[in-house]
Amino acid sequence: MTDIAQLLGKDADNLLQHRCMTIPSDQLYLPGHDYVDRVMIDNNRPPAVLRNMQTLYNTGRLAGTGYLSILPVDQGVEHSAGASFAANPLYFDPKNIVELAIEAGCNCVASTYGVLASVSRRYAHRIPFLVKLNHNETLSYPNTYDQTLYASVEQAFNMGAVAVGATIYFGSEESRRQIEEISAAFERAHELGMVTVLWAYLRKLRL
Repeated sequence: MTDIAQLLGKDADNLLQHRCMTIPSDQLYLPGHDYVDRVMIDNNRPPAVLRNMQTLYNTGRLAGTGYLSILPVDQGVEHSAGASFAANPLYFDPKNIVELAIEAGCNCVASTYGVLASVSRRYAHRIPFLVKLNHNETLSYPNTYDQTLYASVEQAFNMGAVAVGATIYFGSEESRRQIEEISAAFERAHELGMVTVLWAYLRKLRL
């Protein structure tokens, strides 16, 4: 068994024994088996969203703990498949991406519409799908901090996905458009009972 204290060295006591005195623990919404009932039940999302959220929390090795382990593999669009998978060509095949998530006991696999759609009939009932709706791309020069919609909520829903996700680059010149697009997409996703995940990053070309 790994000796964590030895690995941390002189910082071990500070890191392992630290107790936050600023925020009382009873003010935190901590993970737990009842997270959806305890934390999410009072919001305005339809019951179908809560059902799919519970599906996420009850799948994989962390089922029932209130924690999520999501395998995100959406880099193929943004960086090219070659840059992402050349070191391990096995993962050029979308089937192997999903198999990796299943074998690892993940709660969910997150990827592009194309990757998940190509294997949805085989796997959508075996592990929850999270479809990323928008992407950047780094092939253009100069690169811009923008995200472009690649798929619709309906496409994700029809393949059997329980969730959709999107990225917004807050502070970028295109951030206002991104906010409007993703707000509308997430509203539609909630109407269909889907969980929504937002990846938020600060990006600014000119400081």
